[in-house]
Amino acid sequence: MPVLVASDLDRTLIYSAAALALTMPDARAPRLLCVEVHEAKPLSYLTETAAQLLTDLGDTAVFVPATTRTRRQYQRINLPGPPPRYAICANGGHLLVDGVTDADWHRAVLTRLAEACAPLAEVREHLLRSADPAWVRKHRVAEDLFAYLVVERELLPEDWVKELAVWAEHRGWTVSLQGRKIYAVPQPLTKSAAVREVARRTGAELTLAAGDSLLDADLLLAADRGWRPGHGELAGTGWTAPGISALPERGVLAGERIVREFLKAVRQRG
Repeated sequence: MPVLVASDLDRTLIYSAAALALTMPDARAPRLLCVEVHEAKPLSYLTETAAQLLTDLGDTAVFVPATTRTRRQYQRINLPGPPPRYAICANGGHLLVDGVTDADWHRAVLTRLAEACAPLAEVREHLLRSADPAWVRKHRVAEDLFAYLVVERELLPEDWVKELAVWAEHRGWTVSLQGRKIYAVPQPLTKSAAVREVARRTGAELTLAAGDSLLDADLLLAADRGWRPGHGELAGTGWTAPGISALPERGVLAGERIVREFLKAVRQRG
């Protein structure tokens, strides 16, 4: 039976230039490979060692990127190794099969959201009304499924995020602060649901996962084994659970360690 490896991307496997600062002084930085270019500018990286490990992983397991990115944002990424047959975008709102949205899956997601939580319009209106333009740089809606803000972290009032989280929870939504972005995502919109569907289709009996944010917690809990880096929302709260390894590495070296752990677990299974 194949092993399914589902991993978050940003700040788990790949890192922006800003996120690279989590790693180490420039003089000790590892050699990097750029895996995302947008508007002629390099955006995201992983180490050259991680790139080789990820290529080996793609040859021995069902590797599934599981991201909160929109489909368009995901398709900018050019990961090393064989192209993933399955990819999860918009936090589980879209399941891509050979790069194409599975329409039946998406319709089922929309039905589930309509039955289980407050509508997107209500949440977006609250964000527009309550967020201060002094520290908000962008308001965005992703795939008509969830909303997020791009903010100036140094100006962001700490209590505002906590208050938003309480308000959202009563309406069936989750709030996640990741770098300069504040996400408001419906609670039923999960990566884990999409991963279970991929496991069903592939016949995988072992699922491995990695992630760094609150939106990855359900993915980690649904896996047989999981890893989180030494940075991010989950590390910041000391979050862990049975079967979850909390790694000490931070930044791009954590991404390399995660791929190494994936590959080790797959080979042990074989």
